[in-house]
Formats: sequence, C-alpha cells, structure tokens
Amino acid sequence: MEQSRVDWPSFAICALILVGASIPLFIYPDASEAALDSLYGHIASELGVLYLLASIAAIGFLVWLGLSRYGSARLGEPDELPEFRELSWVGMLFCAGVGAGLLYWCLTEWAFYYDAPPFGAQPRSVEAQEWASTYGLFHWGFTAWAFYCLPAIAIAYPYYNKKLDVLRFSVSCHWFLKDNDHGPMARAIDFLFMIALLGGAASSLGFSTPMIAACIGWLLGIEVSDALEIAIVLLCMVLFALSVWLGLKKGIKRLSDINVLLAFGLLLFILVVGPTAFLLKTSLNSVGLMADNFLRMSFWTDPFTESGFVESWTIFYWAWWIAFAPYVGLFVTRISRGRTIRQVIFGMLLWGSLGSWLFYMVMGNYAMFLEVSGQLDFTGIMKSVNGSAAIVATLEQLPFAAIVVAVFSLISIIFAATTYDSASYTLASSATLHLKAGDDPARWHRVFWAFALGLMPIALMLLQGNLRPIQVILLIVSLPILCVGLVMSVSLVRTLKADSAS
Repeated sequence: MEQSRVDWPSFAICALILVGASIPLFIYPDASEAALDSLYGHIASELGVLYLLASIAAIGFLVWLGLSRYGSARLGEPDELPEFRELSWVGMLFCAGVGAGLLYWCLTEWAFYYDAPPFGAQPRSVEAQEWASTYGLFHWGFTAWAFYCLPAIAIAYPYYNKKLDVLRFSVSCHWFLKDNDHGPMARAIDFLFMIALLGGAASSLGFSTPMIAACIGWLLGIEVSDALEIAIVLLCMVLFALSVWLGLKKGIKRLSDINVLLAFGLLLFILVVGPTAFLLKTSLNSVGLMADNFLRMSFWTDPFTESGFVESWTIFYWAWWIAFAPYVGLFVTRISRGRTIRQVIFGMLLWGSLGSWLFYMVMGNYAMFLEVSGQLDFTGIMKSVNGSAAIVATLEQLPFAAIVVAVFSLISIIFAATTYDSASYTLASSATLHLKAGDDPARWHRVFWAFALGLMPIALMLLQGNLRPIQVILLIVSLPILCVGLVMSVSLVRTLKADSAS
C-alpha cells in the first residue's frame, strides 16, 4: 500500500531552496567559490570544537545505551522477528551510509596525510606513512557510525513502539513534541533535515562523479569532460530512479546485495594479487596505532601549531557524517523493524566500521605501496592532474586492468545509486503527511527527488573540483543538525524511562 498524500508546504519549500542554492553556483561559480572558502575557514575555526565534543559524546552515549537495560528493547512488538536477514540489513545500511565517496577517499585520503601529516610529523617520513594509513580508519570508523546510529535509534523507537504514522526526522524529538507531529516545531526540524540531506547528498555525488567519469573515459578511450561527468550524473539519476520505482525490497535491497558481493570480491582480488604481506602488516599496524591514540585523535585541536589539519579533515568529516546522519537514521529505521536497540547500535558500530576499514586497508594501502615502492608517482599525479586520474593509474597496475576498472566503475555507480535511491526515499517520506510502518511514499514522489538530487552536484562540478565549496556546504547544513542531536538524545532517554516505568 502506498501513501500518496504529499505534504506540499515541505515539498515546495525544500524544492525552492534546492533550486535557489544551485543557481548562484551555475551563474557565478568563481564568486561562489571565493565566498564559500572564506566562510568555511571562519566557521571551522570558531565552532570546530563543538564537532569534536559531539563525536565523543555520541560514542559514549550509544555504548551506555547499548549496554544498559534499555538495549534489550525491541523495535516493534516484543516477539517480532527482523524484517530483513542480517546480511541484507548490513548491506543496505552500509551502502546507504558510505556511497561511492568511500571508493574515492579510500584510495586518495592517505596521500594528503603523507604530504601534510598530523602531530608535527615530517612530510613523507615513516611516521607520516603510519599516520597516513591510520587516519582514514579513524575518520570512517566508530565516530562516523555513531553519528549515524544516534538518530536511527531516536527515530526508530518512538516510530515503531509508539505506532506513529509519520516517518520523519522530527520523530526523534517525539517526547518534546507532545504528539504534535505536524506542528510548527516538527516542521522546522524536518525542514532542517531536508536541507542537510540535499547538501550532504550533493557533496557525496560531487566527490564520486569525476572518479566514475575518469574510469569510464579510460575504458572507452575518450577524454574526460564536463559533458561526460554530467552524463554520469544523469545515468546515476536514472538508475536510482528505477530502483526507487521498484521499491525497497525489489530495488534497494537487490542493488545493495549485488554491490556488497562485487565490492568485497574486488577487495579480495586486490589482496591476493597485490602485495599481500604489506597490506596485512600495514593494516594491523594502523589498527593498533588508532586504538592506542583514539582519544588523542578525537580531542586534538592543534592549538599551538594551527596547521589546519583538524579543520580541513576531522571537522570536515564530522560535519559530513552529521549532515548525512538524519537520512541514514531514517533509512535504518525503515529496515530495522524487529531488531533490538542493542543489535542496531553494535551492528552499526561494528559492521559499518569494519566494512569501511577494509576498503582503506586494501585499496588505500595498495595505492600507498605503489608510491613508497616507486612503482607509481601517485601523489605527483594527484598534484598535476587530480585524484580521479591517480585512482585510474592505480587500478591500471593490477592484472586484468580493464576488467578491474570496469568492475570498479560498476561498483561506484551502484554505490551512488543505492545512496541516492535511499536518500530520495527518505526525502519523500519526510514530505508525506502520513506514513505508517510498512508503507511507502508515492512512487512519483520518490522519483522526483531522485532526479532533483542531481541538480546541485552538477552545479558543484563547475567549480573545477575544488574541495572547499563542498566542505563549506557540509559544514553549514550540519550545524543545526548538531544542535538537534542533543534534543533527540534527551527525548530518547525520557521516552525509554517512561516506557520502562509503565
């Protein structure tokens, strides 16, 4: 059964803001880039410490909640079984949470730290290599999935256990809304979420599209151009519109299952045919280094040297995860019926982190091996061309390069599709007046957002691949969500306490 009654005020306001934010990027790309660069530096330096504190608070709160008596509370009826089997559940939440951006950053992130390492290490030194292979695990690990998990629990518990008929971000603050789920406060919270999702989704596709275009350009022997990148965006839009049209179980679930098998099959291939011993040793060393320095990395503000590392990387990532968190939370809510709070918390923290780490351990360390062994000037290609070209050059070093690049391209496209069909699903849910458990938004509504989500990434491509505009968009849209995070945490605890006392 589908619910087609659209919440037209929310729909119209969000669509207008999407268009309004994209127009200046199209018409005045240079001026927009300069303004965004200045704004990012100011916000990151003045408010960055809030993101660092929020990261530790989110992990601590979820570990306490999972180990407490509330962790056994089931999302739904007390005897209800999970709707999806474990592998499909993990695959869907992983694909929704990481997207094709993971493939770009797992291969390139280490190179930035190798040339400009943290903690005052000498560039391109052994110490720099160790931090370069470690910081990606930190940025894509427990903290990222804690930011994702908090709204998932805060939304899922009241949605299923209070039997609400709306699936929106504002459900996370149900205790304070006093059952006024369509009031001004609820609408304001949902509006903030929709804007954050538009910014986060645009940023993620903005990272991955040039990489996919570079791979396809290499396969077809054609030059990478703006036209090719726009064609890639359109292809992804068609794919995730088709997936959305098919629905959650036929579309998103099947794509996620296929992509998990392809992605981890590619990782296994690289591990076997690549420098296996180096990959295993470096990965184990990185896990140990991160475990030994997790608190130091989480609280490091760099107050004395002011190298800009924290603002450019850690705060950027925390802002990205926070901007995406309500969307992932809504989607995980939809697929987690029948699971306990403890199962969702530790499933997301452990499986999500491990899945992300494997990409960095295999692909990232393989690219680093090529650099330090002198087989490929990865960092040189990044500086002279771009990261996408360096990724293609890395994949070329593997046996059966054409097949590897083709599979890598397919995985990237499906990752983008599964991320954006999930995003369009949650946007449509948020702009639907009533949506009971098990129901879906109208198909045309989901397809509309699938295409609308491609508008801003195309505009960002006009900024010549500069990272800063994407960073500042994430920072701006994540700030209000950061504030809502405290409210939803208190709301969740009060709801759980009230239910356990009754």
